[in-house]
Amino acid sequence: MERTDRSGQVPRMSLRLRPHHILCSIGYRGEGYNGAFEANMNRIVNGQLRGNDGSATTILITGQADAICAPCPRRVGMGCVDNEKIDRIDSDHGAILGVAPGDVLTWEECLDKVRARVRPKDLDHICRGCRWLALGHCKAAVARLCRETNTEAGNASDSPPERPALTS
Repeated sequence: MERTDRSGQVPRMSLRLRPHHILCSIGYRGEGYNGAFEANMNRIVNGQLRGNDGSATTILITGQADAICAPCPRRVGMGCVDNEKIDRIDSDHGAILGVAPGDVLTWEECLDKVRARVRPKDLDHICRGCRWLALGHCKAAVARLCRETNTEAGNASDSPPERPALTS
């Protein structure tokens, strides 16, 4: 059964993303597996999600290979050579973000979910096993996103509102 957006309409064009690629897109800084992967990520992240009207981009959550996976050298059909690990990472990201395959939301709604539900220290759990975690880009991006939210809300603190950390 196909899900609909909040207006009850099935979007015509949407960007298919696995749950973990929401945070990957937030933390992306131009590094990837190879040139083709980086070009695709730049097009999606910098050209679309961070571009003009990027916040209105419709996102369709998927449990299979998505737009970001397309040129990945680790992709196998609609899966990954590390399918067990990627499925666990997607499950952990989906749980903390409150999203599941078939959900339709805007990029701004994705960002709102990260602001409300994710803290930098959560990435140690939900991203465990990710080769990019050690770079710290995603943690820094989540911290920035939370600080921006606090500044807009008039909170003088640099840290996000307290929320219990995830546990295994």
